[in-house]
Amino acid sequence: MKKYKNYLFAAMCILAVSFSAGALMKVKAASSPAAIAGQPVDLTYAAEKALPAVVHIKYVQNSKVQTVDVQSDPFSDFFGFGDFFGRGGQGGTQKRQVQTPKKEASGSGVIISADGYIVTNNHVVEGADELTVTLNDNREFSARIIGTDKTTDLALIKVDGKNLPTLPIGDSDKLKVGEWVLAVGNPFNLNSTVTAGIVSAKARSLGANGVESFIQTDAAINAGNSGGALVNTQGELIGINAMLYSQTGSYSGYGFAIPTTIMNKVVDDLKTYGTVQRAMLGIAGNNAHDYIDMQKAQDKEVDLGVNDGIYVAKVEEGGSAAESGIQEGDVITSIDGKKVTKMSELQEILYSKRPGDKITITWIHNKKSVTKTITLKNAQGNTNVVKTRDMDILGGQFRPITESQKQNLGISNGVEVIKVNNGTLKEAGISKGFIICDVNDAKINSIEDLQKAVENASSSKDETLYIKGIWPTGKKGYFAVDLTNK
Repeated sequence: MKKYKNYLFAAMCILAVSFSAGALMKVKAASSPAAIAGQPVDLTYAAEKALPAVVHIKYVQNSKVQTVDVQSDPFSDFFGFGDFFGRGGQGGTQKRQVQTPKKEASGSGVIISADGYIVTNNHVVEGADELTVTLNDNREFSARIIGTDKTTDLALIKVDGKNLPTLPIGDSDKLKVGEWVLAVGNPFNLNSTVTAGIVSAKARSLGANGVESFIQTDAAINAGNSGGALVNTQGELIGINAMLYSQTGSYSGYGFAIPTTIMNKVVDDLKTYGTVQRAMLGIAGNNAHDYIDMQKAQDKEVDLGVNDGIYVAKVEEGGSAAESGIQEGDVITSIDGKKVTKMSELQEILYSKRPGDKITITWIHNKKSVTKTITLKNAQGNTNVVKTRDMDILGGQFRPITESQKQNLGISNGVEVIKVNNGTLKEAGISKGFIICDVNDAKINSIEDLQKAVENASSSKDETLYIKGIWPTGKKGYFAVDLTNK
């Protein structure tokens, strides 16, 4: 019996030590944001840091009058009513003016500077006539758009405020799969909502945006979370929540965020240049193991000398890759000493660079490794800063065409040139009275459409506006307007 008492006493001592250690761990977790390996993580510190800096964004697009094409009533034409009512009995389509409904939506954003700069998604603010930002303490501000980048689905907006709460920006490169994270936002207009999960994967590509290397998380992300914060246990911003993957439209375990490595570059460029400076390697390709699998599926033998990397399917003439000696069929294995196995990883690295930056690239050619330092270029094939130009470069004044002009000339859209000064229009031979209907194969319905066409062309490789239109006499006109060196 004495022996059993000794065993019991020893067990109680061990149990007491265990509870003491647990209490000590809890105290440490509460006083420090650092997680203890192998122990439950206290996320209250991160939530307290993040909540004040994550805002609710209300989007309003006002009602507008638009002219649309509608299908003619086939029965009215069959019975001759088209002639009776003055529609000419031609069938086809008719022009009608419609009043678009007022649209309202909401999303989230993250304050990154005390003077009011806020990062969100492009799709949260695109097309907005009014943006209202509400802070966690219920203060409201009107916001203006500083810049947007549809390719990465990021936008930078600004409110006039001082000493606003901010969220420190962490390094998403240091994230590890399995690490705990918080998603903070305003799903379904439920303000200041926090959900927890882990990093499920990194550098995930979904084919949704032009450049993507998403952080995948199982922290619940729903409608309204877009533009909100993905936060690590230290209370640092490591991603901007962008989308969920679901067959039902509701959360099903897959959420995706844009990493801060991409966000930082986009924000800096929008602030400094007004547009994103994209560094191009000048290749097209896919993951090497995917290429190998496709060849095997066709009963083809393939030996690239390596199984992981980026298979180069095409090399753009005059690009950085071509100048370095990279050829079709080569496999890129690392950038600046960092191993790359997926195209999304390569995109993330390149998107942190600007034209003119140098990178050290390693690739496999004929089963042999080659390493060179190369200079990256922009889409126009040089290292110059790409500036977004506005319509001032055209040297003209414009107005939307009238319904009378549409009927008389048999057109459905366009803007009229009402004045020409010195500028690219005059140089191209376009004068007063010309109606611009299409630019670079995009229909021009408004002055805003023309502005957008100029912005897109100014940052493209060609830097040219290919304009189609019509003169008041009914004669069609075609012009190429050069925007380079203006």
